[in-house]
Amino acid sequence: MTKSTVDEIRERFDNDVERFSDLEQGQVASIDSPLHLDLLTEAAAAVTPGAASVLDIGCGAGNYTLKLLQRIGPAAITLMDLSRPMLNRAVQRIGERVETIQGDIREIDLGVERFDIIMAGQVLHHLRDEAQWRDVFGRIFAALRRGGSFWIADSVTHNHDGVEGLIHRRWGEYLADRRDEAYRDHVFAYVEKEDTPRSLGFQLDLMRSVGFERIDVLHKHNRFASFGGAKP
Repeated sequence: MTKSTVDEIRERFDNDVERFSDLEQGQVASIDSPLHLDLLTEAAAAVTPGAASVLDIGCGAGNYTLKLLQRIGPAAITLMDLSRPMLNRAVQRIGERVETIQGDIREIDLGVERFDIIMAGQVLHHLRDEAQWRDVFGRIFAALRRGGSFWIADSVTHNHDGVEGLIHRRWGEYLADRRDEAYRDHVFAYVEKEDTPRSLGFQLDLMRSVGFERIDVLHKHNRFASFGGAKP
């Protein structure tokens, strides 16, 4: 099927700000969302202590940045998102020393050696072909200072069709249990329309190929994973 355009994705997020503003539950449709929030930000703080500059790609309403700031203290924060209402809500929650960039990660100049920590929470699944994935990972690597780290929490696919079907079914059961079958069908419909995730193995290999080292998987459950690595 034809995937959603950037404008269509932006419009959906413009109208869905509050769902991304719950620091305790995270994104309900994502299994173990609070655990991913905690693990990713704790790992970022542990691997890059004393971080002074942070980029949050696809920041939504700011959950990952808020959690990280609890662990590293004050830092210069750059928030990036397609949605201006999301950015406005994140700034409202985070407060001072925040720069915002509205736009698509595929089109924004990230600069060179600007950031100590870069995070991407539930956003990179919107990348399409392999060339886009490789370009974005390469530019993120370049934008980190030496010793900096890059952390991802996202949906992932599986390499065997049988496993992919199994995981999809079990995720559907989780969604129906959280609310009902109508909610499950709603989530499945927008994921099918919007998302093009890649496997965890693909992304780990891509991190290594652009130069990241000491790569660790923090958590993997069903179709959601959090992982990251450091720039030597």
